[in-house]
Amino acid sequence: MPVTVITGGTDGIGRALASTYLERGHDVVIIGTNAQKGNAFLSSAAAADAGARAHFLPADLSLVAENRRVIEWITERFAAVDVLILGARFHRSTRVETADGLESNFALYYLSRYLLSHGLVRLLQRADHPVVLNFGGAGLTGTPRWNDLQLRQRYPGTGALGHSAALCDLLGVHFTALYPRPPIHYILNHPGVVSTSFAGEYDFATAAHVDGLRTSGKPVALAVAQILPFLDSTATGLSAVLEGQALPVDTPVFDPEAAAALHEITEKLLAGLPVR
Repeated sequence: MPVTVITGGTDGIGRALASTYLERGHDVVIIGTNAQKGNAFLSSAAAADAGARAHFLPADLSLVAENRRVIEWITERFAAVDVLILGARFHRSTRVETADGLESNFALYYLSRYLLSHGLVRLLQRADHPVVLNFGGAGLTGTPRWNDLQLRQRYPGTGALGHSAALCDLLGVHFTALYPRPPIHYILNHPGVVSTSFAGEYDFATAAHVDGLRTSGKPVALAVAQILPFLDSTATGLSAVLEGQALPVDTPVFDPEAAAALHEITEKLLAGLPVR
């Protein structure tokens, strides 16, 4: 039976994709911090006679140890992972550090996706047509602050999400270079503005803007319809997608040398963190 793992799967696009794959007969694992939403997913799956294939794993993915626990939990229960969807994020208008001493967006939006991508790669390689979907910037969010990846100076508020999205793009570049065989399709998807919960902690001005986006954003169903053809494709290697349209991945923002440098920086950072 195919297996789909989704972070940020308790809400929005992730939740809709969880339902889609459950209907397709997959085992579906959603990971998040909101137990109420997670249990609602389990209840709806049970009502559709799919309860045995639905799993909710509570975890705070902004913490390195929690990512490692999730990887261990999945590895112990499944022989392969067919679809890995990386969608967890949480905006903060002011800079916050995690218990690991990392900027919160960097930790959740980038580092968690790094850990899960590499930590589950062996299970992905056992699937017939494995695919990773990373909701990143698809090359549209600019250049990382190489001298300040933790955003200690001039924290950019909403721009912190874009900064982490740019790091996710480079993650996808180096991941596909590291693991060319057996091939994995790694999709960097920018869905556009979608009417979701926009989870986060906002200052007054940003909160007002986000309220408008909740009203004006496109429906979740449309965002899902735009990405499913790429998830279902037999393509391999790296893809970048903007609102259902493929983008070139041979531009300077997908520089392999920059991607390799970020990988090295990340490995050194992880090696220097205390074991918890």
